[in-house]
Amino acid sequence: MRLKKFFGDKAFFKRLFAVMLPILVQNVITQFVSLIDNIMVGQLGTEQMSGVAIVNQLYFVFNFCIFGGLAGAGIFTAQFYGKKDNEGVRHTIHIKMMIAAGASLIFLLLFYFKGEAFIRLFLHEGGENLDLTATLAYAKEYLLIMLIQIIPFAVTQIYASTLRETDETILPMIAGILAVATNTGLNYILIFGKFGAPALGVKGAAIATIIARFLECIVVVLVAHAQKGKHPFLSRLFVPRKIPKALLRQVVVMGFPLLLNELLWSGGMTVMNQCYSVRGLEAVSATNISTTVFNLFFCAFFAMGSATSIIIGQILGAGELERAVEEDRKLILFSCLLSIVIGLAIACSAPLIPQIYNTTDTVKSLATRLLFVAACLAPANAFNNVAYFTLRAGGKTLITFVFDSGFIWLFCIPTAFLLSRFTNLPLVALYACVESWNVLKVVLGYIFLKKRKWVNNLVEEN
Repeated sequence: MRLKKFFGDKAFFKRLFAVMLPILVQNVITQFVSLIDNIMVGQLGTEQMSGVAIVNQLYFVFNFCIFGGLAGAGIFTAQFYGKKDNEGVRHTIHIKMMIAAGASLIFLLLFYFKGEAFIRLFLHEGGENLDLTATLAYAKEYLLIMLIQIIPFAVTQIYASTLRETDETILPMIAGILAVATNTGLNYILIFGKFGAPALGVKGAAIATIIARFLECIVVVLVAHAQKGKHPFLSRLFVPRKIPKALLRQVVVMGFPLLLNELLWSGGMTVMNQCYSVRGLEAVSATNISTTVFNLFFCAFFAMGSATSIIIGQILGAGELERAVEEDRKLILFSCLLSIVIGLAIACSAPLIPQIYNTTDTVKSLATRLLFVAACLAPANAFNNVAYFTLRAGGKTLITFVFDSGFIWLFCIPTAFLLSRFTNLPLVALYACVESWNVLKVVLGYIFLKKRKWVNNLVEEN
């Protein structure tokens, strides 16, 4: 009888997979194509691959800033939808538009005027005399062209996040599949100059990404508005309306920590990669390969987290607080069991995938060993991921701030900085020391969940 508290029944898994699988499929395809793109650019050489990897680290910060900025309003979107309040959902979409516009403008200016300075932070001599000047040139070229995709990416995220929070996961998935298929095909044509096209190398990879971003945006927006009967909150969406001050205040109070958290978390990950880059350009390439491969497998954790946030948010919005606790317990256990399978899959693929890249044996060996470390820590990452999304669903954004980015800046970054600057510790050992802090984070997450301060109905009075 006690075991039933932890294991879901048929209805539980039907609900979970209905939300999770489309998100998982979209993210797996996206990350798989990202891996293919990475391999294609990797065929050009280590300098080209490193230049693109550095720039993608910068755009990684922008992407998560958008995710975090929209997530605060998204908490209310899910709960308004659970309450069947379409006007409330419209208000949250308008708030998302304002946040995305502000973030996009800031990053456009930042990358245009300060992009080269950021790139130079990652350029350090290693043991194989790779060309840092060429790497800088490739990175600058890729960065400036990629500025164009910032706007369509932001618009897509406004619509896709809202659709997922209101139980429409299929359309974002289809749009994502079309985009990644387009990106892959154009990458092959434009990078290598196939079918009569010029061989543009790194520039071709950037152009392919831009076209794919615009395609994804157009599909999501047009199809969503064509289905207003299915999505009634999109009806009269662009009619001017005054956002209730109380709601705006709540979104700011709860959303700002989320925005700051994603900004500091993604920035923190970038800082840690900069610390690893002190070990040379080989470290940049190796961490790029291992991160791309790991992200492919991490899609399962991300999908579980997103599903947890949506399911728990809707249950809380419906006022079923005890049920939310019971369902969350089952979601956490399933995620941890899934992580064991994921960890084994990473370990099995670790010796194989790096061999595909056109890079040095040193880089391949480093990437393989980094993946083994990531495989060992998969269960800890799975638990922490679901804990984070649970706390967020209940509006405890200040706690999520401490739990997520606060933890990185207090423990992981000081460790990475000190060990990279003041010791000769090899890259893999350095990475293992930094990542092992995730075990302590599990204890912290368990304490936060046990206190049940996340069990809140946020839209009861709205």
